[in-house]
Amino acid sequence: SVLTPITNGETGLRVLQSDPRILDTGGASDGPLLANLFGIEMTGWGGFYFCAVILLIGFFVAQRIFRSPFGIMLRAVKTNQNRMIYTGLNPRPYTLAAFVISGMYAGLAGALLCITDPLAGAERMQWTASGEVVLMTILGGAGTLLGPVFGAALIKYFENIFSAFNEQTLHEIFSFLPDFLEVPVVAVSSLFVGEGWHLTLGVLFMLIVIFLPGGIMEGFARIGRLFRRSASKAEPSRATAPAE
Repeated sequence: SVLTPITNGETGLRVLQSDPRILDTGGASDGPLLANLFGIEMTGWGGFYFCAVILLIGFFVAQRIFRSPFGIMLRAVKTNQNRMIYTGLNPRPYTLAAFVISGMYAGLAGALLCITDPLAGAERMQWTASGEVVLMTILGGAGTLLGPVFGAALIKYFENIFSAFNEQTLHEIFSFLPDFLEVPVVAVSSLFVGEGWHLTLGVLFMLIVIFLPGGIMEGFARIGRLFRRSASKAEPSRATAPAE
């Protein structure tokens, strides 16, 4: 490209083999750059465990913030900023601090993605990449800590499992059906798997928004209340004896 001498590559994102190395080994002359940390390769299981440790540390820090007086103020600002203003408190410093903290977590996630996946495709710049984060939060439960974790696991499960299904796999799954039923069932099911896994995710998103506005965490809370109610009904009622 004629812009290569100016931008150091067509997109300006090219990394040369002669560039200084800090967290990567440089890779082969014709292969991708492989990141490593103290000799531990960050691709594959090594990167998975490293990201898992960072996830636990980040979750612990978020939990400490959530349960602190500062976290209570953040929840109050989230509930109703006008009431906070009427009580004489300025919510702007708290909203600014929440924005900075969220930016720190987003930057950490981006850094982990860079070292675990050295290939940056154009799909990472699409609006759906940001929309996935919103879907994860809504599906799991906004305002909770575990909710987005469950939402991310659910979306990534659909992306990696449902998107791998094809017509051959569906024929193997529904092989127990007669031929006159197997063909239409596979034809309909193929719309929701493979390249159409977004359709399944959309249907699931609609069901959760309609029946569980609080996300998966609200469903867990309802199940917990149901079990506690059934347990309280199962306990024999103790009649109080009159005092003598």
